[in-house]
Amino acid sequence: MALVALALATIIAMAALSIDIGTLYQAKAEAQRAADAAALTAARLISISGLTGDPTNGNADGTWAAICGGATPYASQAAIKLAQATQNFVDAAPASTVTVTYGAGAAGGAKADCSTLGAAFGINPTVTVTVKRTNLPIFFAHIFSLFGGTYSGISVSATATAEAYNPSASGSGGGNIPVQPRCVKPWIIPNLDPDNGGATFVSTVDGSITNKGVLVLGSGVIGETFGLTSDCIPGQANCIGVGTGMISNPPIRVGNNVQYVPALVSGSAGAALSCATANSYQQAIGGCDQTTVYACGTLNGGQVNLNENPVNPGVLTGDTATAVACLTQSSPTYGGADTLVSSTYPFQIQAGLGNPLVAQGVVNNNDIITTSNSIVTVPIYDSTVGPLVGSQPTVTIVGFLQVFINRVDISGNVNVTVLNVSGCSNSATSTPVNGTSPVPVRLITPP
Repeated sequence: MALVALALATIIAMAALSIDIGTLYQAKAEAQRAADAAALTAARLISISGLTGDPTNGNADGTWAAICGGATPYASQAAIKLAQATQNFVDAAPASTVTVTYGAGAAGGAKADCSTLGAAFGINPTVTVTVKRTNLPIFFAHIFSLFGGTYSGISVSATATAEAYNPSASGSGGGNIPVQPRCVKPWIIPNLDPDNGGATFVSTVDGSITNKGVLVLGSGVIGETFGLTSDCIPGQANCIGVGTGMISNPPIRVGNNVQYVPALVSGSAGAALSCATANSYQQAIGGCDQTTVYACGTLNGGQVNLNENPVNPGVLTGDTATAVACLTQSSPTYGGADTLVSSTYPFQIQAGLGNPLVAQGVVNNNDIITTSNSIVTVPIYDSTVGPLVGSQPTVTIVGFLQVFINRVDISGNVNVTVLNVSGCSNSATSTPVNGTSPVPVRLITPP
């Protein structure tokens, strides 16, 4: 009996170690996942808000304060809500406390109000999220009076830091740091801003943003709405320039629109949707063109494919219209696209009936969401070099637009609103910064 008693004590002690301590380790891992997701969410909102599109003037025009300043910062509230959401529960309960701070560069966040930070924050903003879960339950250890009661008073916490990096480095006059997004739509547009009198989107010398700022707050490229119209003649087999009827015609600005030419899709698109599979061009719109290298600022950054005709000869619903409707779920067949509320800042995205999250019951129609298939990246090429010669000419990519697709018509004209811009010079030689968008978002928390 004595041996059994000793054995029981040993078994219970081992159970305390294996179950209670294992539970704490599991809770720690869950807290880390919640912190990672929350930090990335806040950085993502900073990216798509266009905050980095006006780094030198953000405090003056209220851009920073609207996103991550004041008593209840927009990005902070989104991070806290996500960290405490059901999918991020820590030991089957929401985190007890979530703190969000902001900073610049690798040092991570330090202040709860980003509007008190310097100009470096607009170039390389970072956000740090700390998730803490207190009063975790125990099961065996309290038998030995190691802790009082079922709830131990023990807590776990985890911290994650994410950054949004704009390589155009507008705040310091440019940095010539190239960027290479992994997911780009195959519409190559000239470096001509139709809402700014045809001025450039970005400088080809240093990559700085030409028209910095947020339009709804006064002036700037962020929030501009215009059309991307095909530089192809409907009814032709190939993309023949509208302006002159010659294949060498470069895209131009037409009123409040800018002409695009189809890019050369070099391989199979990733994550292609089932309703946009007629050809590789459609697949690259409906999914992601992850095989073609669009290296901003490097020679031969991309190729145009004038053998493609996105309008589709004699077909009203051509390649572009079909694929965009599929991507954004914008026709009655698909349910209804997400919408961008850009009349106030920060911009907000409302889920449409066709959004997969609505279909799955995760969110309701018109709920505010933080991401959307309607947010896409479009490459900008150096249009000062003259006509596009040949059927598949090589162009130099000098920047990227991150835009929200508002609608597409049956002729393949895509109406967009600018969310962010990044650029670099037309002769950058540094190793490109990779990311899923032109303003890459990534975790920088040390392992």
